[in-house]
Amino acid sequence: MDPETSIWDADAFRTALKDSKHIVAIAGAGLSAASGIPTYHDGGGLWRTLDATALASPEAFKDNPSLVWQFYHYRRNKALEAKPNPAHEVVAKMSVPQCLKKVAPNAQSFHLITQNIDRLSVDALRTLVQSLSTGPTKPTVYKDSILEMHGRLFDVQCTQCEYRAEDRSSPLTPALGAADGDLRTYQDAGTKAIHIPEEQLPRCPKCGALARPGVVWFGERPLHLDEINSIMYKADMCLVIGTSSQVRPASTYAYRVRRRGGKVALFNMDPSEKDVAGADFVFKGPCEALLPAVLPELQ
Repeated sequence: MDPETSIWDADAFRTALKDSKHIVAIAGAGLSAASGIPTYHDGGGLWRTLDATALASPEAFKDNPSLVWQFYHYRRNKALEAKPNPAHEVVAKMSVPQCLKKVAPNAQSFHLITQNIDRLSVDALRTLVQSLSTGPTKPTVYKDSILEMHGRLFDVQCTQCEYRAEDRSSPLTPALGAADGDLRTYQDAGTKAIHIPEEQLPRCPKCGALARPGVVWFGERPLHLDEINSIMYKADMCLVIGTSSQVRPASTYAYRVRRRGGKVALFNMDPSEKDVAGADFVFKGPCEALLPAVLPELQ
């Protein structure tokens, strides 16, 4: 990234942010990369030999719930080990009016629309609120400031009834824990997968039916779409953080803001030409370095 261009973009972006009233951030995998959360395209370790996207669908779960649950058990453990990084912390401060006003004094609302399921943005905000609560003024948080459109990794959802709840215990069942040690001995989990009988997979505590991960799979409707559409209609500043123009419907949101006269700021490691063409301000690099540098008041 050219330092002169960066400085110009930062100054111009900060000026535009000061005038913004309704700010929205669209976040993707790049936000959590520095926290050690693997993406679908970089499953890490044993799962690198599998097409991870093929494990994230209702069809895959119907065909092989044992393998899908083992994949999500792996992902849950990676997320349990992870901690919010500086980019999460900057975004968390934007959810708190007394913090956001430092860089956006005219702000009336802030929303983070995240495609991530790792809960790190929620954890960062929770930690921030707890730390601010020790001061003389109790912090407030913008209403519905975090919308997890692809669900939540730690949610366990029944396949039959309405039960859905967060459960951060690991393993969820003894069989998933036992498979852990065996999987580590294999070079290729795709050809030497361990079969866990369905009755030993997570079950609904309410009705006893087979449970599934509480995430949105390919082919399923993302969550909060009506609320997100209303938010995008008002937004006059959109921060695109660690995501590209490839994933719909999130990829359309920045375009909609700009079409209505709003500004778009892009924070990404490797933005495409299409991403750059659709942004007013472009910051190329790791989110955990860019956001604190551009918005030092929110460190």
